[in-house]
Amino acid sequence: MRTTITRTIAVLICTAAPALAQDRMPPIAADKLTEAQKKAIEEFRTARSAEISGPFVPLLRSPEVLGRARAMGDYLRYRSALPPRLSEFVILMTARAWTQNYEWNAHEALARQAGLQVAVIKAIADGRRPDNMADDEEILFSFCDELRRNQSVSDATYARAVTKFGEQGVIDTVGLVGYYTMIAMVLNTARTPLPGGASPVLTPLAR
Repeated sequence: MRTTITRTIAVLICTAAPALAQDRMPPIAADKLTEAQKKAIEEFRTARSAEISGPFVPLLRSPEVLGRARAMGDYLRYRSALPPRLSEFVILMTARAWTQNYEWNAHEALARQAGLQVAVIKAIADGRRPDNMADDEEILFSFCDELRRNQSVSDATYARAVTKFGEQGVIDTVGLVGYYTMIAMVLNTARTPLPGGASPVLTPLAR
């Protein structure tokens, strides 16, 4: 009987272990890098004046995807039709939808610095529709919320978004949602840990 119980516990531990594992795709040792990976790292350094980190560590497993993702991120983060307050707003909504704490940790302070109100950020973290949003924030929230929940956007919501941001702004918004959804999926798949011992803010929402 004791042997059976011991075996059962061992099986449960082995079964649970993958769910508890962290950092499935840690940094690759320098002597293990392929030429394509070395080239992708150098191009990243040149473009961003920084070392690869966060989602780009797992993305390095596919250097071509890393390079193209970095280029899209460069545009969407720094040169899109939306001002930083609104682009960071969209990024936080996407991080919340995926319960992606690395993404949230990287962008919450940027959103505050760009002028997004703390109460709005708190509501997003809680999974609530924020009260007292600015008009442009309310339009974007409705647009992104419908897109995520319904996989489409109503005529009324689309018309408001085009009137406020233009067609380029609408496409850039969709690009932000899509890009940061991909980044969230990479981070969730790789289980990339938070940097510097930071504590997670987001918890899974009820389904």
